[in-house]
Amino acid sequence: MCGIVGYIGKKHDGVGLVLDGLQSLEYRGYDSAGVAFADSQQQATLAKQIGPVANVRKELDGVNTSKAVVAIGHTRWATHGSPSTKNAHPHHNTDQTIFAVHNGIIENYQVIRGNLERLGYTFISETDTEVIPHLIDYHYRQTDKFDQAVKTALQELEGAYAIAIFSTHAPGKLYAARLSSPLVIGVDKTSYVIASDPTAIMEHTKDVIYLEDHELAVLTLDTHTIKHIRQNKEVTRKTERLSFDAEQASLGNFPHFMLKEMHDVPETIRSAIRGRVRLDESTVKLGGLVDVARQLNHIDRIIIVACGTSYYAGLVGEYLIEELAGIPVEVQLASEFKYRDEPLTRSTAVLAVSQSGETADTIAALKKVEGHGILRLGIVNAVGSTIARLTDAGVYLHAGPEQAVASTKAFIAQVTVLNLIALELGRNRSTKLFGPLLKELEALPEKAARILEQANDIHKLARKYAQYNDFLYIGRGYSYPCALEGALKLKEVSYIHAEGYAAGEMKHGPLAMIDKNFPTLALACNSPLLEKTYSNIEEIRARSGPVLAVATEGNRDILKLTKDVIYIPKTLEQTQPQLIALAEQLFSYYVAIEKGLNVDRPRNLAKSVTVE
Repeated sequence: MCGIVGYIGKKHDGVGLVLDGLQSLEYRGYDSAGVAFADSQQQATLAKQIGPVANVRKELDGVNTSKAVVAIGHTRWATHGSPSTKNAHPHHNTDQTIFAVHNGIIENYQVIRGNLERLGYTFISETDTEVIPHLIDYHYRQTDKFDQAVKTALQELEGAYAIAIFSTHAPGKLYAARLSSPLVIGVDKTSYVIASDPTAIMEHTKDVIYLEDHELAVLTLDTHTIKHIRQNKEVTRKTERLSFDAEQASLGNFPHFMLKEMHDVPETIRSAIRGRVRLDESTVKLGGLVDVARQLNHIDRIIIVACGTSYYAGLVGEYLIEELAGIPVEVQLASEFKYRDEPLTRSTAVLAVSQSGETADTIAALKKVEGHGILRLGIVNAVGSTIARLTDAGVYLHAGPEQAVASTKAFIAQVTVLNLIALELGRNRSTKLFGPLLKELEALPEKAARILEQANDIHKLARKYAQYNDFLYIGRGYSYPCALEGALKLKEVSYIHAEGYAAGEMKHGPLAMIDKNFPTLALACNSPLLEKTYSNIEEIRARSGPVLAVATEGNRDILKLTKDVIYIPKTLEQTQPQLIALAEQLFSYYVAIEKGLNVDRPRNLAKSVTVE
């Protein structure tokens, strides 16, 4: 979603730092950008433009920014109001003495706006954000105390927000507040840098403070304070160290982040299992679950909540946990779980899966069961993220930053971690499969690398199929969630209409769509259900439907059904999803390249969805 970067300090080029930080967040999706800053004399400057951050830089050509001591910037992804300069952030009050940037949604903004308009305030944008500086202005005029005005205004806001504010009424101060939307403070000896994502901070410092809900930070040139605005008390919090560096988030020699991140997959799998899989002892060690091990022994039901790609990873997890641990699992869309009225008991565990750890619907799902005595577990990539802090225990992905909007290595890391959790939960049950699966997880990185070596062949197939407007993905067993994820990946980056189906459902509707212009990607990897998948392919061929297959190396029978085949190395059925997903990702990537599309930043999408 939108990106926030703010700065207050003595030595850095604060405006340049903010603009650089915003550019590092461009991968999250945006349609406009802007920056506001003030010098020690409290002379404020505002610049905002439609399009990339580079357009803001052009507007500032010739403007002396070196004396700025405080600055805030924003990349906007339109929710309230169309992409335009007037709707771009930062927003300000009428006399341009208060500036604010905001991520999230102010749900009661129309009520606040109506009240302020009746008091004579004039609004120039269509956004919910503009109420913030006007509301602060109103309260400041009542009290002449700016800190109190900010606090009172925040208490009136409903919804979700990460907000950064500065004002000429409060020289040398930068305000930062959050509620259900991420905000982190970077700390070094000369400055503070705030951001909605650590990616924008790590070039300058790895020491950070994560703000919690209902907290307001007041940063000065020398120090900071954090207050809980509901409990009206000061909060003391130590800095934490970011675990990845700026080089991990750089493009290197790759033309696109999506391609780079697919090439990261072998190392991603290694990182996910490193220190956790111990072949010599035939054990799995998940340190993040140690503190809740006793509770896990009494769990008789698991609900996995997630959105998008993470939801499909959860479906793979359902197969794994039920097969290996014998525990019933339900996978629910987090956006639906929040509003369902269903029986929950203390022997139920809720497992939240999210790459960013900031997915609004998944956070809401966790908050639904807060205070019910239900064990809350998490699988996230971002250390210190909201989901990581909300849950009782969990497992980090250790996948490093993922910049392309379409998830690749994070999905594969999620599935790998779900393998580990299933093994841990089933350690006393799945004795026949336990050892072989541990061994196969160790071998998986090298097998993923072999798929990457087929990139040119996959590109040729993508060139052949890029002309089509529709696509069907089918699979059975562990391949079914892969069909769903593969179809999502194709539609995300290539804008081709694609649907994923369980192959056994072909006769129940999808066959009506099949003709010579509607190809199918059939997942026909080794499994007890392979012959049934062959029958489904025959049904498609009988209706002149083109077929592209993903099959296991050594399978020559598939060539009787189609000559278009992507082969994956032999592996256990339980570890096929990681290899299938990588093959599907490469195919989707090259289809998008053939169509000349911006593969890293698909239209209308954002990297992390931090509002419902």
